Amino acid sequence: MSDSSEPIFVSHAGPDRQWAEWVAWHLLEAGYEVELGLWHWRTGDDFVKKMTEALERCSAVLALLSPAYFAPGRYTEEEWTAVVARRDRFIPVVIEPMQEGDLPAVLAPRLSKELHDLDEADALAALLEAVCGPAVPAAKPDFPGKPKGKTKSRKRKAPAGPQPRFPSGTSDPEVWDLRQRRRNQHFTGRDVVIEEVRRKLLAERQAAVQALNGTGGIGKTQIALEYAYRFAGQYDLVWWVDAEQAEQVPARYAELAARVGVGKPDAGVEVNARYAMEYLRTHDRWLMVLDNAEDPQQLRTWLPEGPGHVLITARNPAWGKVVPRLELGVFSREESLDYLTAQLPTLSPGDADALAGALGDLPLALAQAAGVMGEGMPPEQYLRVLQTHTSKLLDRGEVYDYPASLAATVTIASDRLDADHPEATAVLRLAAFLGPERIPTAWLVAGRPGLTTVPQDQDDFLWPQSALNPLARYGLAVVGPDAFQVHRLTQAVVRDRTGDEATGAVQDDATTLLTALDPGDPELPETWPGWTSLASHLMATLYFTSDRAELRPTLLRAAVYLVRSAQPQVARGLAISLHEVWAASLGEDDPDTLRAAHMVTWALDGMWAHEEVLPLVQDLLERRRRVLGEDDPDTLSSVHDLTVTMGHLGKHAESQAMREEVLARRREMLGDDHPDTLHSAHGRAVALSEVGRLAEAHPALTDVLERRRRVLGNDHPDTLRTAQSIGIAQSRLGRHEQAHNTLSDVLERRRRVLGNDHPDTLISADFLATALYHLGRLSEAERLSKSTRLRVRETLGADHPMYQKLTYNLITTLKAQGKNHEVQKLTRKRRH
Repeated sequence: MSDSSEPIFVSHAGPDRQWAEWVAWHLLEAGYEVELGLWHWRTGDDFVKKMTEALERCSAVLALLSPAYFAPGRYTEEEWTAVVARRDRFIPVVIEPMQEGDLPAVLAPRLSKELHDLDEADALAALLEAVCGPAVPAAKPDFPGKPKGKTKSRKRKAPAGPQPRFPSGTSDPEVWDLRQRRRNQHFTGRDVVIEEVRRKLLAERQAAVQALNGTGGIGKTQIALEYAYRFAGQYDLVWWVDAEQAEQVPARYAELAARVGVGKPDAGVEVNARYAMEYLRTHDRWLMVLDNAEDPQQLRTWLPEGPGHVLITARNPAWGKVVPRLELGVFSREESLDYLTAQLPTLSPGDADALAGALGDLPLALAQAAGVMGEGMPPEQYLRVLQTHTSKLLDRGEVYDYPASLAATVTIASDRLDADHPEATAVLRLAAFLGPERIPTAWLVAGRPGLTTVPQDQDDFLWPQSALNPLARYGLAVVGPDAFQVHRLTQAVVRDRTGDEATGAVQDDATTLLTALDPGDPELPETWPGWTSLASHLMATLYFTSDRAELRPTLLRAAVYLVRSAQPQVARGLAISLHEVWAASLGEDDPDTLRAAHMVTWALDGMWAHEEVLPLVQDLLERRRRVLGEDDPDTLSSVHDLTVTMGHLGKHAESQAMREEVLARRREMLGDDHPDTLHSAHGRAVALSEVGRLAEAHPALTDVLERRRRVLGNDHPDTLRTAQSIGIAQSRLGRHEQAHNTLSDVLERRRRVLGNDHPDTLISADFLATALYHLGRLSEAERLSKSTRLRVRETLGADHPMYQKLTYNLITTLKAQGKNHEVQKLTRKRRH
């Protein structure tokens, strides 16, 4: 027997939203407090947090069971498993027939109510019986008057609008015209988007309007179509208007007037269209879809008023000035994989992921790819052809649910753009030869004076928005307040349609633009956001920029950024590409070729591949000595790198003489406080510590730290590196409390400057855990070691040497606490 004050959380799968609305509505009518995410959670809310709070607040979970409820990967599994595990009140209600084996074993013994195949009255009675329990009370009923000393609990409100209709057995709308658009049987994903659309439409009391906005091929029309079919039972009238040609819209409204019986044959199109508008104003339960409504200025007068719903699909983001707008993005990777594997069941997970990545998760492109491969083209061949004949391939693959191929969609839009806004076409071409990542608008402002393919208009004070806004309006780019982005496949089609002569000019402009950008010193973390944007575009354009002399310094600095920001694999790929191109065009011993080889060794050092680094550094040093001389800064840098590599390999004594020599040369040539000199001074002091000469090492490190703080600042990565070395030396000297304080400060600063997952931060956490161990604070050391080890596994992998080192240190800490069972488990894992 249940109390109607019992808070109930309604748990459901995305496709069962109509059932969820119907159930929640009637529970509220019965006096229950109800929480339904569809009604009560806002856009941008943390879903996991909201669900956790709801499960904690509600004393019962009513689960609407269907095959979709138990589909793999759905969040509903987290809901019911959490409730069952806590033995909270779990009320299963079956809304669709379940096959044997559909129901998880843990739920099979529980009694459930079946609502499917019942009429509405019987289903409501079954629902309330499931929630309320037996109809006869087991105890004396409470006094119906207001109890003293109790406060009334806050009730959740149902959304505005008419009562939801019973989903089971609901007939189609009386007026139904989707212009011969059949339901897309291959529709996949987008549950979150459809739920958001439904929530927003239900939130309004009068005509609720929602614009679905996005670039071509994103699936706007398909989402509107699926919404219409999925919620058809909640409407008496569903009417589809092809609104791309604004002058044709009144005719569709006039047709609607005739269908609902308010039209007059002799009144004319405009008058009958107004009759239809008046009909909608005075009736409820209707859905109007204005598809491809690109001109809000002309079409806003055709937005009906009244207690119904309007869905607008458009590329033009200007609708956001008129009605609420929902910006659509590409598929999530999970949605892409679900779609591809549903269409191509034999496709391997690896091939599916590669295809999704190459197609940028664009729904129309995925649909076309599935069509082409469904005709027999293997995925590896498709990927190969996609790189060499992009436009032709994107014009293939029949997709019944889309009116035009992706190539045709882009071509039509870009032709219209060129006719109306040639300056915007110039920007689109420029963007097509950059990377597919976001392009800051500040780049266009800074680089415009040097661009030859972009029209110059000194009186255009709105530049670059005057050129970017048309790109958004024609669905060729996503334009924000400070950046814009062109999808990789749109770029490919635009590139293919650019002639050879124009291509050379645009590539020159792209090089000019990239050369003009300078995010700052790549050694400094505060410059990394700027380098993140620039590096992605540099690597995407290597096929035509790697041999441009003016861009070589920027490319090398990008490699430095990648190493310092803990992306050594990416840095290695970039450096190897540069070295190969420059060796072929400039020669093996050209200074820039050698600088590229230098960055290869830095990247390998960041990957802890020290054995592989050693012969490369030795070869590089020999070449630089021969080409540049003993005292050239690049040569001395290679000497320093060789001593660092030897130190990593445990050859501290062998490298000591070289460290002393390079430090002396750098002091003589650069001075005591030059950053390169301080690198060598730090390396020499660390080597002293490693060979046991701690009495010399500690004051030497202290001197370097003071100089680095003065020259570079307290939070510079090099300063923190020296501070950490001091903490390690203090620990080796037995000054464990001092070591703990020093290493705690370093860890706190590195977390703030570099982030929690940077390798330097994780190394600091490991050393601090060791300091805690020496202080006898074993439980703290264990917690820190475990959390650090988990982060290393997630970011670097279980095969990384740092993970193995942390595992060894954790075993030592566990042994000291007598936790032999955990030690055995870790030891077994290490063996395997």
